[in-house]
Amino acid sequence: MFLKRKGYAWRMGEHHRVMTDALMRVYDGECKRLIINVPPRYSKTELAVVNFMGWALGNVPDAEFIHTSYSGDLAANNAWQARELVQHEEFRAIFPGMALRSDSTARNHWRTNVDGCVYAVGSGGTITGFGAGKHRPGFGGAIIIDDPHKADEARSDIKRQNVLDWFQNTLESRKNGPDTPIILIMQRLHEDDLAGWLLRGGNGEQWEHVCLPAIRDDGQPLWPAKHDLAELRRMEQASPYVFAGQYMQRPAPLEGGLFKPDQLQVVDAVPAGEIRWCRGWDLASVTEDGDWTAGGKLGRLADGRYIIGDMARLQRGPDERDAAIVNTTAMDGKSVVVSYPQDPGQAGKTQALYMTRALAGYRVKTSPETGDKVTRAEPLAAQVNVGNVLMLRGPWNEALVNEMRMFPNGSHDDQVDALSRAFAEVMAPRRSWFG
Repeated sequence: MFLKRKGYAWRMGEHHRVMTDALMRVYDGECKRLIINVPPRYSKTELAVVNFMGWALGNVPDAEFIHTSYSGDLAANNAWQARELVQHEEFRAIFPGMALRSDSTARNHWRTNVDGCVYAVGSGGTITGFGAGKHRPGFGGAIIIDDPHKADEARSDIKRQNVLDWFQNTLESRKNGPDTPIILIMQRLHEDDLAGWLLRGGNGEQWEHVCLPAIRDDGQPLWPAKHDLAELRRMEQASPYVFAGQYMQRPAPLEGGLFKPDQLQVVDAVPAGEIRWCRGWDLASVTEDGDWTAGGKLGRLADGRYIIGDMARLQRGPDERDAAIVNTTAMDGKSVVVSYPQDPGQAGKTQALYMTRALAGYRVKTSPETGDKVTRAEPLAAQVNVGNVLMLRGPWNEALVNEMRMFPNGSHDDQVDALSRAFAEVMAPRRSWFG
């Protein structure tokens, strides 16, 4: 149908199969509540709204649908595309028993000749007199919600809550039968958007969740024909918050989650007085895309405050990485303790011994990581959040602040890990710290 309607072939991606399989579970009655989170322009509307409604009406001509989106005009346009699909000669060849009523011409409301229905409305709009589904066994229609929040309004607590209230007080009551399914398909925009609220149990129901981030767990792009990995990383660098939510489906609060980096005090010079410095390292062994090696330099001031003085960050193979650590240590000088992670097993011990020898003459401490990343970061986060941490102004500030805002849900946590290690060292008793 796509080829016949559009004039060019559909570029199939693996995620399309995942989405259509989930929609089939809805049609077959195996799933009553479905959430699909997928990046923008990855065919969600074409599949879950236009084609699903058209195909379902071809099979069940009296099915009744309510379709909503953040914009009434957008919802009506989607409904109109579905209407054009079911009137296409190729569709009629597949489903000859499906036909529209001759007087059914409205863009946002049309009916089949056996009283099936598609009604489209924007979030917050009126649905009085319309229902979805049938009070009978088997599939009889659905409520389909496509992007209920407008992207540039999702940060507004009031507008976001309006959508949640409308869902609870208006849309949910439009089910004609208790088994009428509800499908929500959207890109994530905020941790408290409709998908987030429902997944946390907001309406008391269990929702099947199909989550499709643009970069898969194996590090490969979800739809290479749309975005290759290099392009996705460029997009991430250009707008980390948008990318985390809309593309990775892991929205981070703008003010930060565990960390509140707006509480960092940016200074142009290191305060005078004695400072106990440590540079903590978090290691990676890649030469391009992937994790970073990070070395965070953090100091404890005599008055009990802390200062982030520098951040080294690189993507290099093991030999170049180790050489960079040696050079950075030399530039820091012998007053700065080096805290180096020791991986489990004999190989980790050998690597730690090698680096300790390479840094002969400097104070080097090696230790295995203990606990999860969040637990290790919490002591530093507590100090940041009460405004007790300074940050020396530098070109590395923005990348660090962005990572803090999204931690632990961001794509990278190397800088936080490095600073957490350094913080643990400067908090150690003085005797141990200088020992």
